[in-house]
Amino acid sequence: MTPAPEPEDNDTGLPGLRSWRGVYLFVLGCFATYVAALAIFGRYFA
Repeated sequence: MTPAPEPEDNDTGLPGLRSWRGVYLFVLGCFATYVAALAIFGRYFA
């Protein structure tokens, strides 16, 4: 029986985000969307 190969440093283990750069861009995009939504809703409901 052969041992499982070691994961690479660049591998995230996530199904949709295979590189850490993709994870960082996804998080940054979510943060920017959240801030924009707060600004829009703040003007709309104020």
